[in-house]
Amino acid sequence: MEPSDGDAGVTLDRMIEGYKDTQFVAVAARLGIADLLSDGPLTSDELADATGSNPDALYRVLRVLAVRGIFAELPGRRFAITPISDLLRKQHPASRREVAVFDAGPWYRAYGSLGQTVATGENAFRHVHGVSLFEYLADHPDEARMFDRRMTTFSSVEIPQIIEAYDFSGARTVVDVGGGEGRLLSAILEAHPTLQGVIFDQPHVVGGAEHGLRERGLADRCTIAGGNFFESVPAAADIYLLKWIIHDWEDEDAVKILANCARAMDPAGRVVLAEVVIGAANSGDDGPLLDVHMMVLPGGRERTEAEFAQLFAAAGLRLTRVIVTSGMMCLLEAELAPAQ
Repeated sequence: MEPSDGDAGVTLDRMIEGYKDTQFVAVAARLGIADLLSDGPLTSDELADATGSNPDALYRVLRVLAVRGIFAELPGRRFAITPISDLLRKQHPASRREVAVFDAGPWYRAYGSLGQTVATGENAFRHVHGVSLFEYLADHPDEARMFDRRMTTFSSVEIPQIIEAYDFSGARTVVDVGGGEGRLLSAILEAHPTLQGVIFDQPHVVGGAEHGLRERGLADRCTIAGGNFFESVPAAADIYLLKWIIHDWEDEDAVKILANCARAMDPAGRVVLAEVVIGAANSGDDGPLLDVHMMVLPGGRERTEAEFAQLFAAAGLRLTRVIVTSGMMCLLEAELAPAQ
């Protein structure tokens, strides 16, 4: 049944005004309101005093957040935490605090130039900030740490989905290309006690992996390698795993990364990508929405199965299967293409 004009208007208005909620939540996250309320309700004046905020302005923002269900307003301008705002606590295992703060900052400003990108094809992030996303993060270590924690938040959900969907048991060595601090590879190694691993990323990124490996008792089964995946990747492994890597790049750069994996891998090895696969038209918004996100931020793109197959072929690989996980990502497995 088609929506009425009134329903359509409500839906459209909610989308138009979504920018306000982004900033409401970001203010609460940045000030640590949820952490302050974790021991019980406080008045808006007490919260203002604790955060160095203007009491009247803070109350008015908290009142809106209470209407949204993010906090609960009690008599006497007192506010309490709710299940939603509990996720804004810094120590919550599924905390969205860093997500809220980071998304309302450099990414929010980049989205303001989406029209420029549509008109010219120019990357919005570079247009606003003067550098690429990754150059920006290299120059802003505080925001880079927020970005890394943001990725970690989502990885906590995605990692079990990958381990459940893909059988690593026949492999000897897995290289996690662009593996960051090694959370994904650590979980895979814990699930497969005979497996060896290599965490590969930029030197300033991968340095954070050593502590976690020692804590998990995996230091003797996993090595850390710093480098540039546009130049080379560690050699002779039988699985090269790339999670949310290829979608950061346009085709030419994506092929370079995949070709380096193809050159380095064991002849019987595999490349496994964890990515969204865009489906048929009108079949869900995960792929198309993330595709625009890649266009605005790093300047990459999401792809259809056929487009992934073309990338693999250009890199000397052959797509063998696509495995659907319980989440929005798929696992695309490729092997060396037969010699012509």
